Amino acid sequence: MKTSRGALDRNVAVPDPFHAFFSFPANKGGYSGVAVYTDSRTVTPLKAEEGLSGTIQPKPPLTTDERISHSYPSAHEMELMPDDNHNTPSDFVALDAEGRALMLDFGLFILINVYCPNETSDARLPFKMNYHFLLQERVNNLIAQGREVIVVGDINICAAPLDHCDGHLASNAAMFHDHPARAWFHNWLTPNGCMTDVVRSFWPSRKGMYTCWNTKISARETNYGTRVDYILVTQGMLPWIKHGDIQPLLKGSDHCPIFIDLHDEITTSSGQKLFLRQVMPVDGTQAEPPRLAARRWDEFSGKQTLLSSFFAKGGKMTAAPTASDTTTHDSQPPGSPSPCSSLAPAILSIDAPQLPEAVPPGLGQVQDPDFTTTWASLPFLTTTTTTTTGPTPQSQSPTPSPSESSGDPDTKGVAPLKRKSTDPPTAVASKPSKKQKKDKGKHPGSDAGSGSGQRTLAAFFAPQPSQSQTPSQLPPLSKSQRQGPSASQTEWNALQLSSDGDLATDYQLALHLASQGVEPLPLISSGGNGSCSNSKAAWSQLMAPVQPPKCTIHGEPAKEYTVNKPGPNKGKTFFICSRPVGPGYDKGKGERAREEVDHTHRCSFFMWSANVRREALKKNGGSVLPSRP
Repeated sequence: MKTSRGALDRNVAVPDPFHAFFSFPANKGGYSGVAVYTDSRTVTPLKAEEGLSGTIQPKPPLTTDERISHSYPSAHEMELMPDDNHNTPSDFVALDAEGRALMLDFGLFILINVYCPNETSDARLPFKMNYHFLLQERVNNLIAQGREVIVVGDINICAAPLDHCDGHLASNAAMFHDHPARAWFHNWLTPNGCMTDVVRSFWPSRKGMYTCWNTKISARETNYGTRVDYILVTQGMLPWIKHGDIQPLLKGSDHCPIFIDLHDEITTSSGQKLFLRQVMPVDGTQAEPPRLAARRWDEFSGKQTLLSSFFAKGGKMTAAPTASDTTTHDSQPPGSPSPCSSLAPAILSIDAPQLPEAVPPGLGQVQDPDFTTTWASLPFLTTTTTTTTGPTPQSQSPTPSPSESSGDPDTKGVAPLKRKSTDPPTAVASKPSKKQKKDKGKHPGSDAGSGSGQRTLAAFFAPQPSQSQTPSQLPPLSKSQRQGPSASQTEWNALQLSSDGDLATDYQLALHLASQGVEPLPLISSGGNGSCSNSKAAWSQLMAPVQPPKCTIHGEPAKEYTVNKPGPNKGKTFFICSRPVGPGYDKGKGERAREEVDHTHRCSFFMWSANVRREALKKNGGSVLPSRP
């Protein structure tokens, strides 16, 4: 159960009609964790505890009556494995802090659900072994108190060579139990110990009964796995076990489910019949589950408001309307827009100010004798842009509207509106910023009146005039430029009037290029010469996908993978044999003896994709690319 309490969804925590119990790591959220679900319609546990040592307690701590047992293992009374510094733990707080165990009392037996640590490194071995010792000691204490125990979960140990995909190899079978964890497990199971591997007891010689596979190498396709998940029971529970098996066809994890069935009734050696419903609380009459159940947590019992409830649908908080709002809304006729404040009627009644025309006076009446189009009809001369770079001239001040001059009572006394940050800039005259002033003098072809400061294309080619140059000082057109209809006096007047805009600058550039007799650049022919064809072929070869190489053993195309492990090679791609892994597949000379290699499975072929591409370029006579760093 690799999650945390804060990330637990309600549908997972309290799925009706089940009671859920969880144990999460104290520090590493999502690193480990276990869960137990019980159907409240059939059975409800009597008691529940988290951990094996009794050090993990809820708030407030469990009372004596709520505890499963009154005695717990003590580190001073056990022989534990020392670490690299020859130190042994003085308590079990660190062992139980990873959320690896849950204990539930069902009356007939005590269920222990565990997720034992894995040996990820040599330094992790003492932690793993001490956790196994703690589990064994807790079970022994329960047995001494006359209780029956069922241990379920991931023990992370293979009990016998039959439970390992490579256990049949001679090099593994000879020293299989030399590992300390396997030796401990072998001595804990019957006939040496008190716990029975009940699923294996129904299938004593079944091969390939694996429960875990390495998904990174697609080991499940060929059933190249291990059996590390168990159901272990004490001797007193064996008469109740009806059947047990694994379910490898149920996917969704790197592990598969494992189960046992119980008899509804049994007959003891003395001839007495016992019914399961009499020895277990299977009638569902218990009032509520133990306090450890998620249903009784504050966040799921209604005692605590979840943060997500504030963002749920229908959870928006609406403020009550004020008296002024109610009066204003009531006075509005049906279908009219509702004002948002008491000043809305006055604001709505103010007439928009008359804005000055952007086109200079008289420009619209200028007409070219050679053309029938008036300048006022052109779209770039009839725009109504009102943003200016300086104070508005007196002659262009807007005329007061009748409502303003006559002292309309609806608008009398209303202060002039101030421009807000959200208002459009088209109706407000503003002073030029420092950047605009700088751009106006630096780039004569830019629109000095706009706040964007964007330069035109012609500004990059036209000669830079001095900052003091005025529109009347623009260089006159040459004789060749004045020839023809384009050199009319009307165009020149319009050019002078709009010389500060983009049109005048682009127009001058066009005339200048025409007078110089600049020819357009020739188009590149699609037919091309031989060099273009060679260049195209070279690029096609360079950008072509890498053809997979063939492995040396089978002669089959290899499969490409990407390195995801953090390090200097992360993100690089490589090729390996495309065949799936299997018993005896070639891991390499240092990993497996040559006489134990089975070539029907994956071979040891490996090649970086960069080397494959380099060899392909050499073969085709192309240039060699440098290797990837």
